[in-house]
Amino acid sequence: MADDPIRVVVVDDHQLFREGLVALLASADGTEVVGTAGSGDEALEVVAATIPDIVLMDIAMPGMSGIETTQRLRDRHPDVHVVMLTMLEDDDSLFAALRTGAHGYLLKGADSADVLRILRSVAAGEAVVGPGMAHRLTALFQTPRSPGVSLAPFPQLTDRERQVLELIAAGHDNRTIAGQLHISVKTVANNVSTILVKLHLRDRAHAVAAARDAGLGTGSRPPHRQS
Repeated sequence: MADDPIRVVVVDDHQLFREGLVALLASADGTEVVGTAGSGDEALEVVAATIPDIVLMDIAMPGMSGIETTQRLRDRHPDVHVVMLTMLEDDDSLFAALRTGAHGYLLKGADSADVLRILRSVAAGEAVVGPGMAHRLTALFQTPRSPGVSLAPFPQLTDRERQVLELIAAGHDNRTIAGQLHISVKTVANNVSTILVKLHLRDRAHAVAAARDAGLGTGSRPPHRQS
C-alpha cells in the first residue's frame, strides 16, 4: 500500500555509523529498519530473512565488499533496491556501484534530509545519486574512458593491481604474471600483498575466489604445464 513504511536493511561494518543510520530512520516518518548487518555475508542472510524494500549498503567492507554483496543480492533478490554508501567521492566507485545495478549512490557525509529524500525516491522507482555526485555522473558519461577502467570491479585497486588480480584469478603464478605484464616477480608479489590488504583478504586463495565472484579471470587460462 502507498502508506506502508519503506522497509530498510542497513549494512555497514562500522557499528557507530550503522547505529546512527538506524536512529535516523527510526525517527523518520515512513521508514522502518527491519534488519542490520556488519558484513556482506551477514547482509545476504538478513536480506533473505526480511526481504526489505531497500538495502543501504556500505561499499567498502572487510571480506566481501559492498560491490560484491550487491551483485549477489541483485541475482537473488532482483526486486530489492540497493543504495550504496561510501566515503569516496571518486569516479571508479560510482561506476562500480552503477555496474552492480544499484539504484542509488550516497556519500556518508550527506545530511539526514538527503538520506531520506534518496530513500523515498528509490522506493518510488527512481535511480538517484546524492548531492555533489550528479554533475560527476553527467561528466563521466560525456567523457570517453579507457577500456578496462569503466565499470571496473574493486574500485579501491589501481589498474595494475586489478590486472594482477585478474591474472591470479585465471590461475597464473607470480613468475608468469611478471612475464605477461613485463614487471619483476618482486613487483608482482608486492602487488599481491597490497591487493590482500585493500580487499581485506586472508590469502591468495581468497583473492582468487573474490575475483572470480566479480567476474575476473574467466577470459584466460594459465598455460598448460607439461609433466
